[in-house]
Amino acid sequence: MISFLKPKMSSNEIPPEQVQKKYKLFRLQSLLGVFFGYMAYYIVRNNFALSTPYLKSELHLSATEVGLLSSCLLISYGISKGLMSSLADKADPKRYMALGLLMCAMVNIMMGFTTAFWIFAALVILNGIFQGMGVGPSFITIANWFPRKERGVVGAIWNISHNVGGGIVAPIVGVGFAMLGSNHWQAASYQVPAAVSIVFAMVVLVLTKGSPANEGLPPLNEIIKDEQDLSKRQQADSKAPEDMTAWQIFKNYVLFNKNSWFVSFVDVFVYMVRFGVISWLPIYLLNVKHFSKAEMSVAFLFFEWAAIPSTLLVGYISDKLFKGYRMPPAIIAMVLIFFCIIGYWQSGTLLGTTVFAAIIGCLIYIPQFLASVQTLEVVPPFAVGSAVGLRGFMSYILGASLGTTLFGVMVDRVGWNGGFYILLSATVCCIIFCVLTHLGAKELERNKSIPPKNHTA
Repeated sequence: MISFLKPKMSSNEIPPEQVQKKYKLFRLQSLLGVFFGYMAYYIVRNNFALSTPYLKSELHLSATEVGLLSSCLLISYGISKGLMSSLADKADPKRYMALGLLMCAMVNIMMGFTTAFWIFAALVILNGIFQGMGVGPSFITIANWFPRKERGVVGAIWNISHNVGGGIVAPIVGVGFAMLGSNHWQAASYQVPAAVSIVFAMVVLVLTKGSPANEGLPPLNEIIKDEQDLSKRQQADSKAPEDMTAWQIFKNYVLFNKNSWFVSFVDVFVYMVRFGVISWLPIYLLNVKHFSKAEMSVAFLFFEWAAIPSTLLVGYISDKLFKGYRMPPAIIAMVLIFFCIIGYWQSGTLLGTTVFAAIIGCLIYIPQFLASVQTLEVVPPFAVGSAVGLRGFMSYILGASLGTTLFGVMVDRVGWNGGFYILLSATVCCIIFCVLTHLGAKELERNKSIPPKNHTA
């Protein structure tokens, strides 16, 4: 790890009487830092989708070439999310996150000067690679500063950052076109969002903090007296994490951890359903349900934005009603999704189809969000990035590709019914892995009450 990215220990220890005050301030600043940071990652990711009409008309790219560019971004991001999140375990979260955001901005600036397809493809892949540096530091920061009993609400607040970021891309690009004109569409589409993301990279550096210990505070389990730190038990039988490489952390605490695999497969099947619906929704509604383009756009909008209130609500419910257990609400959501998929598939009215699409959109982000929070709780804090990396890699490379490619193959081979059978099967598989994840979480909770073994030299 290069010296710039290594965690820095504060030389000043916070006096005991100021610990609570500083802790509350630092954790609020850290949450805001990763919220704005991850929001900005979406500003320099989703801007590409807005530029595709101009790529076709101005650079004379075919639909196949535009589709290939989109696939390059998705695949490179999925691979990077796995690798970069693991490397984040050994880095200072704020520097790591800010560096990735700055590199995304630099790539977008270069995209503003590029007209050759293969150079453009290379830059899109680079953008996907640097995009993978955003999510790991976010989860590591939440795990460092917030106890288990608060992570549902806090995780929900952070999670809507990508909805906010995805929502403000269009106005930012619109301002760029208003300032520069349509003749400078590349600058408006890529370089203006890049400038905005550079500002937010500075915000990340200013606001986000390392771990409490890095900031001169006691460990989290000492600040929050009722916080049972799982890492204590896990470290009792292992050498200290600072003596371990990123690969050793991944191997010892994630690769051979059944619970990290359970929660990863929850995400695989959630992404399969999510991408299976959202990727094919425009074609299905226009060609099969005979929606107009305006009616299809409304259904699309409802699918995406219905997730914001449901995510915030379920974060609170999982903390308060289910006492920190994340999977029961996810199981309920997936059972409802099963029946809503049938309704979306079989409905013969415009209103009914739109309502079922909106309910699926409202519910599908619940298990996705809860899986991300559960990931924080099945590994010790120093392995969160590695666990997030495994889950991210699996969800994009396996889940998203199955939801798009396998669905399409089934539609071509046996018709739309085959595609919906795939979605229903994925929903059932997701419920199974939610149950396994829940049982694993309960087992971990029971093990916390068992004192660690004493070792002698």
